[in-house]
Amino acid sequence: MIGIDTNVLLRWVLHDDEEQAARARKVFEGAESILITDIVLVETVWTLRGKRYKATKEDIQALVISLLEEPNMVFESKQVIWSALNDFVANKPVKIAKDTKTADLADALIVNKTKRAARDRRLTYQGTYTFDRAELRIDGTIKA
Repeated sequence: MIGIDTNVLLRWVLHDDEEQAARARKVFEGAESILITDIVLVETVWTLRGKRYKATKEDIQALVISLLEEPNMVFESKQVIWSALNDFVANKPVKIAKDTKTADLADALIVNKTKRAARDRRLTYQGTYTFDRAELRIDGTIKA
C-alpha cells in the first residue's frame, strides 16, 4: 500500500497540470492499494469547494462516491466516510446573519469519526460539541 498527498489526488482528479497529472496517473496505475487518509480527503474537498474550483455539493458527492468505488482505493474507515458523506449531503442550510451556511464534509467527518472512536473503545458516544450552527444540524452534535 502507498499513501498519497492531497496534491497528487488533486492532479489525478483535475488534470489541470498535464505533466503532474500524467505523473499522478502513473502513481495510481502502478499501485495495488492507495491509502487516501481522512486528511487528504478533507483537504481535497476544501480545495475543490474553494474560490478557484467552486465545486458544488453534488460535485463533491460524485467525487467521493467514485473514490469509494475505486477497487484500489483504501480509506481509514470506508464506513465512516460513507456516513459522513450521507450527513454532508442531507445537511440543510442554516441562515447566519445575511448569509446561509451548510456543514461541510469535514464537519460530518468529525462527528462520524467521534462516534466510531467511541464505539471502537466500547464507550458511550455522548455527542460532539460545536459552536458551528450548521454543524449542529448533524445528528449527534451538541451546542457548546
